Amino acid sequence: MHWQPDPNLHSVPKLYGLIGYPLSHSFSRKYFSEKFAREHITGCQYELFPIESIERLPELLAAYPNLQGLNVTIPYKQQVIPFLSSLDEGAAAVGAVNVIKVEGTILKGYNSDVFGFQSSLQSFLQEHNTQPERALILGTGGAAKAVRFVLQLLNIPFSTVSREPQEGQMGYEEVNARIEQFPLIINTTPLGMAPKIDSCPDLAYDKLGTGHLLYDLVYNPEITEFMKHGLSRGIPVKNGLEMLYGQAEKAWEIWKTPAVLTAKK
Repeated sequence: MHWQPDPNLHSVPKLYGLIGYPLSHSFSRKYFSEKFAREHITGCQYELFPIESIERLPELLAAYPNLQGLNVTIPYKQQVIPFLSSLDEGAAAVGAVNVIKVEGTILKGYNSDVFGFQSSLQSFLQEHNTQPERALILGTGGAAKAVRFVLQLLNIPFSTVSREPQEGQMGYEEVNARIEQFPLIINTTPLGMAPKIDSCPDLAYDKLGTGHLLYDLVYNPEITEFMKHGLSRGIPVKNGLEMLYGQAEKAWEIWKTPAVLTAKK
């Protein structure tokens, strides 16, 4: 379904929403609608804006001068950057945006995935009282960029694996021969996500042991095939649900805090 302006939304004092395409299901709308009701936040509404091209963003903004903030999802986390006035440090470093703060004609981009993943990963590592010597990132997309940024912040060396490895990346065959060297394995690919729940990254799972930790950014289903491989071997696992809630709360904090502009990088 393509987005068309809805005149009924003009009466909402403060409008928020999600841009992406397609938007068949949305955690964000459910989350913020429930948050507004639970916390008695009045005059706010969260809607989905399935714009079929990022070129329609100016049209969307013009249609709703009451827009205060947007979440950004696939495929626009990188495509949206040229439309923004500035980026915060995390978004600039990662090269991907999932939150936009709208202040008149000023659009500032943020990456709350960084906050969500960092807080979730740190609690996972603290829970198991470990600081891994090395991590393996499965995938090379926008989510992988946020993961790389956080691992750098936490001083955890990492390697990246891809089905089509570029310079500086590993292929699955190469990494499977050395899988024991990566105690922390993070899946940033959509493999295993509903509805294709039977898929998983092509790892040598039989070589994994209790010295490993598996983190899956996928949260639907809550137990992925990747995680099942770990659980069957007594390996601690975690999904992306806590990260998802963390990034959503960070988005709300961003929207409610006065912006400090920085130069776009």
